[in-house]
Amino acid sequence: MKKKYQAMVLSCMDPRFQPIVFNYLKKKKLTGKYSAFTIAGSAIGVTANKFKKWHKAFWDNIETSIKLHQIKKLIVINHRDCGAAKIINGNKLFDKSNETKIHKDSFKKIKLKFKKKYPKLKIELKLISLKKKIENF
Repeated sequence: MKKKYQAMVLSCMDPRFQPIVFNYLKKKKLTGKYSAFTIAGSAIGVTANKFKKWHKAFWDNIETSIKLHQIKKLIVINHRDCGAAKIINGNKLFDKSNETKIHKDSFKKIKLKFKKKYPKLKIELKLISLKKKIENF
């Protein structure tokens, strides 16, 4: 019997967030039911021009996950205190407002491209803090 996968999860490589992401997905009863793609900045890493060389790897991976695992949705998990967001921000003041705007922009870009390529699939956009506070976008 073929195993039923439900989602692909895009998350950041930051080691501080690995247990937070794992526990979040476990709580959602997704253990063993998702493909994982982990890259610096999560959605920022696959949408920002600064990281353009990484974009194709993500889209190739999601295409493969759809073909092999018949996933039904993409779950994007960005996080607060994000180093990639700081890089994108440059030398400007980096505060919660600037960071939120960078995350929102990355969510908007990934959602637009994802829905264009895969209109029948769902997408969830999450921003998680070190204190495990989850914001939905």
